[in-house]
Amino acid sequence: MHVRRLGRIDYTHALELQETLVEQRKLGLIPDQLLLLEHPDVITLGVKTRNDWSHVLASPETLAAEGVPVLATGRGGDVTFHGPGQLVGYPIFDLKPDRCDVHRYVRDLEEGLIQAVAEFGIQAGRVKGLTGIWVGHGGREAKLAAIGVRISRWVTSHGFALNVSTDLSRFGLIVPCGIDDKPVTSMERLLGRAVPMAEVERAVVRGFQTVFTTYDK
Repeated sequence: MHVRRLGRIDYTHALELQETLVEQRKLGLIPDQLLLLEHPDVITLGVKTRNDWSHVLASPETLAAEGVPVLATGRGGDVTFHGPGQLVGYPIFDLKPDRCDVHRYVRDLEEGLIQAVAEFGIQAGRVKGLTGIWVGHGGREAKLAAIGVRISRWVTSHGFALNVSTDLSRFGLIVPCGIDDKPVTSMERLLGRAVPMAEVERAVVRGFQTVFTTYDK
């Protein structure tokens, strides 16, 4: 897979880039891609909530004053927040011919992230019935990374958002992923220290290389 580290770019720009790369991947013009980046503050709505703002808690006036746009997307999932300090990953992977299993693909994304944060001493896992990676247990779990994907003719787009040093107060603008009884956390909060984004990027690449190695063509 070809890794592209894009730095901080606007959400709509990243969306346009994904759409271009998806079409190129469908035509076999490029290999699998992994885009790693950060977004300026933005709230995005998944396909099931694109016309439903009930999980956006802040008023339009507050969002405008805070400079936080709300955008509908084509990914799965509910509402989420992206902002500086959050590592966003967009895999553009062709799942054909032998990996056409959406459930397995999402679990593999989770596993890649679980392995990545383990390099920093963070023990993350899954919560039954929910996507993403979580820390804690026994009903006291906190979400460390969210996942929402889109698959078109078995080529993937969208992906994950891993909170590295994200301003967690921004999640108070929404009900993150529509889940109101579990908080959101970050690597920085869990470790009590600054975590260089470049180190996290490298760990994520290693995690993905391990998990997806059997998918190499």
